[in-house]
Amino acid sequence: MEKEEINSLPSPDVMSLFPEELAEICAAAGEKPYRAKQLFGWIHAQDAVSYEEMLNLPKSLRTYLAEHVPFVYPSVKARQESKLDGTVKFLFEYQDGALVESVLMKYKYGSSLCISTQVGCRMGCRFCASTLNGLERSLSAGEMLGEVYAAGRSEGVRISNVVLMGTGEPLDNYDEVVRFIKLLTHPDGKKLSGRNIAVSTCGLVPMIRRLAEEKLTIALALSLHAPNDEIRQRTMPVAKKWSIEETLDAMRYYAEQSGRRVTFEYALIKGVNDSDDNADELASRISGIPCLVNLIPVNPVAERGLSAPDDAGVARFKKRLEKYRINVTIRRELGRDIDGACGQLRRRFSS
Repeated sequence: MEKEEINSLPSPDVMSLFPEELAEICAAAGEKPYRAKQLFGWIHAQDAVSYEEMLNLPKSLRTYLAEHVPFVYPSVKARQESKLDGTVKFLFEYQDGALVESVLMKYKYGSSLCISTQVGCRMGCRFCASTLNGLERSLSAGEMLGEVYAAGRSEGVRISNVVLMGTGEPLDNYDEVVRFIKLLTHPDGKKLSGRNIAVSTCGLVPMIRRLAEEKLTIALALSLHAPNDEIRQRTMPVAKKWSIEETLDAMRYYAEQSGRRVTFEYALIKGVNDSDDNADELASRISGIPCLVNLIPVNPVAERGLSAPDDAGVARFKKRLEKYRINVTIRRELGRDIDGACGQLRRRFSS
């Protein structure tokens, strides 16, 4: 069979492609369809980082792939390990120089990785360092998978849980995020359960509803951070487009469609959203939605001038919500000694 050029690939890199898409490439290279399964296995089950490792593929195919389909495995630009709890923060670099952060957290149940979905962010949330320089570009599904595979390879661990809560707004990169999830859960790859994947959003309402229709079984978390529109609009520009009621209705819809409770992330900011009245209003807003509220004492971001309430204030807010029979947790603070807030390590290298 004569080789031909590949046009209109759905994604720019080999790690982003499903077996049936790889089969088209193999066919164009004059190879049988079964080569696609071998190729997919090398990438997603055996953690190959280059075509040269795939020794059971013909050299002619490996050469063709190297010439036509990029392999975008990231390199480790920097690595920090917490002396307090063993949390590891990575700064990954891609071939075009793009830098993204990932954080590996170690729990009794296994290793959880928080990954980035974009290079920078355009959402503008005041309490987040990731958005200070705006959005450079989105990541492909393969580049996100590269974070997972490279972190596991670096530390010699199996990543058992993945959280899309690093730099970027996942639902602002919707198609690639969904592709990433489907690849990560693929039966011929890592086979990670969808129930071990969580996506966090600042509240892109149409995308939340669209995600509910995907039937992916993943957990969904909303960065709520306020009990009403007035406070939310001061800290989160997205709230000026969709009201808190529209956003909570979309989360209620996701819970109904997925059969899973949703999580409301609530960054406690001293003097902004941490009063007893704030807790009472929040409880009233989310009443009837199967949910968990995750309280997060805000990471200090010097450029924003924000700080968290003290431990007693956090405990008081939690107790106030529990009075209304709402499930509440306080996020365990990991990696506080290693630029813990999203975007801080990347800013040191890119500024």
